[in-house]
Amino acid sequence: MTQSSASEAAVPQEDLAPEHSKHPTIADLMTPPVGVFSPETTVAQATEELREHVKTAFITYLYLTDPAGRLVGLVVMREMLLARPEDTLGSIMLAEPFALESTTPLDEALRQALQKHFPVYPVVDARDRLVGLVRGDTLFANRAIEISGQSGAMVGVDREERLATPIVRSLKLRHPWLQVNLLTAFVAAAVVGAFEDTLSRLVILAVFLPVMAGQTGNTGCQALAVTLRGMTLGDLRSGAARSLVRKEAMLGFFNGLLVGVTAGIGMFVYATMQGEAEPLRLGLVVLVSMVIACSISGIAGALIPLTLKRFGADPATASSIFLTTASDVTSMGIFLGLATLML
Repeated sequence: MTQSSASEAAVPQEDLAPEHSKHPTIADLMTPPVGVFSPETTVAQATEELREHVKTAFITYLYLTDPAGRLVGLVVMREMLLARPEDTLGSIMLAEPFALESTTPLDEALRQALQKHFPVYPVVDARDRLVGLVRGDTLFANRAIEISGQSGAMVGVDREERLATPIVRSLKLRHPWLQVNLLTAFVAAAVVGAFEDTLSRLVILAVFLPVMAGQTGNTGCQALAVTLRGMTLGDLRSGAARSLVRKEAMLGFFNGLLVGVTAGIGMFVYATMQGEAEPLRLGLVVLVSMVIACSISGIAGALIPLTLKRFGADPATASSIFLTTASDVTSMGIFLGLATLML
C-alpha cells in the first residue's frame, strides 16, 4: 500500500471520535497519514516513491499497514539507510509501534506521550487502522499549555470550546491562525522546491531529510519547553533571557555535533552501500548541517516565545507554528544548500 492509496482508504467517521465529545481528542490535532507502505515493499521501491513524495509532503517515518489498513509496523529512516535495496520494509520494521487512539482525550494522550518524545505519533482508530499523524512539537505545545495554565487566547482554540460554540465565533478565533500556518508551510515547501534539481540528482538526500528535520525539531522543542517553563515559574528575571539563549545555542551545538557524528557515519555507510561516488563528502555534509541546524533550532526555541511575549502574544500557544517553520526551513535549507555547494 502506498501513501496515496492509504490516504484514499475510507474510514467511517464513527471510528475517529465520539459524535458529541465534550473534550478535545487526538482526532482534533491529527493530519492525514503520509509515508504509508505495505510490508512487502522493498527499500529500493520505497526510496523511489519517496523521491516524489518528499516534494509535496514532510515524511519522518514510514508506516506499514496490512490490506485492511491496520498499522502493523514502523520504519525509522536510519534503518533504511543501513538496509540493502532488496530488503523488504517488513524485515526492518519495528513491530507493534506506539500509537495514539483517535478517540483518546488530549489530556490523556499528552500523559501517554510525555516520556516518548517522538517527532511524529501515528493515530489509529478503534480497529487499529491508521487514520492520521500528530507531530511531536504539537504535543509539546499542548503540554506547555497545560504547564502554564494559559487559555491560548492568541490561537483562539480555547480548551473550553464546545460543539455548541457559535460557528461565527469559532471561525473568527481559529481562521487567522490557519492562514498563518498555511503561509509558513509555503515557506518550508519553497525551500525544498528550490533544491528540486539537487534532489533529483541525489535521491539519497531525500531519504535523509526526515532525519535532519526530526533531530532539529526535537532540539527546538526541548529549548521551547524549558523556556516556557521558565517563563511560567518566573525564572526569567532581568538579564536571564540572554543567558538562556546562549545556553540553548551551546546545547544545540554540542547535541548537533554528537548526533551529527552518528548521522554522518550512517550516511557514509548507506552511501557506500548505494554505490555513491563521494560517500565521505556526503557524511561530512550531514555532520556540518546537523551542527548548524541544531544550533539555530535551539536558539529559535528560546527566542520565539520570548519575542512573542514581548509583542503581547501568548507564547505557550503561538510558538509552535513559528518553531515548526524555523526548524523545517533551517534543517532542510542548510542540508540541501550545503549538498548543492559541496557535491
